[in-house]
Amino acid sequence: MVTRTVPAVLLLLLVAAGCANNASETGAAAPAPSPSASDVVDLPVPTAKTTGPAGEPSGRPNAGAKTITGTVTAGVEPNCLLLSDAEGSHLLIFDDPAMRTDAAVGSKVKISGRSEPGMMSTCQQGVPFIVTSVEKG
Repeated sequence: MVTRTVPAVLLLLLVAAGCANNASETGAAAPAPSPSASDVVDLPVPTAKTTGPAGEPSGRPNAGAKTITGTVTAGVEPNCLLLSDAEGSHLLIFDDPAMRTDAAVGSKVKISGRSEPGMMSTCQQGVPFIVTSVEKG
């Protein structure tokens, strides 16, 4: 019985030693190196992306404000509202969620706000447009 147990124990020890060897090769057991001063990179600070008449940043919060008139349509994703004009399709993002009730699907509206082309959205269509006012029209 002792002769049968020895090979089984020996095999178990070899497997365990192999697993321990893999952990040290992958770096799991070794501590990560600390970053040096040359590894640290300053990232740009995000700012409002408002633009002036020629498309250059103006730095003013109301810069780039415009008014669009049209009929509100539903987007392909739930809760996404669009309004189209000669420039294309605008994804309506309301500054105040209470304004959303005035811009129901199918309603004719006159909205004011500003485009935010760099803004991320899950709606997958239209240029994000921050709505600051809605008039039924």
